[in-house]
Amino acid sequence: MTLHFIAKAPETNGDHCPTVWFDDTSREFVIQAWKQEAQLLAKCLEAGPIPADESVVRIPARMADALKEALDVAARSAVR
Repeated sequence: MTLHFIAKAPETNGDHCPTVWFDDTSREFVIQAWKQEAQLLAKCLEAGPIPADESVVRIPARMADALKEALDVAARSAVR
């Protein structure tokens, strides 16, 4: 596994905050974020079931630049 740290959420103290990584080997984004609350989960379930090995997490819009950077890292790793 080659896990590239992308960024932690800006304007936080650096602890317990949303974080984004990209895994070159599995070609997956890894996101640490807030767990969903019951109301959000219920709304998401309207689109269909969520498998037991998956979850819904929330990441703030202020992480948009980090997500863009993660997409860039993913695109560059596809060229290798």
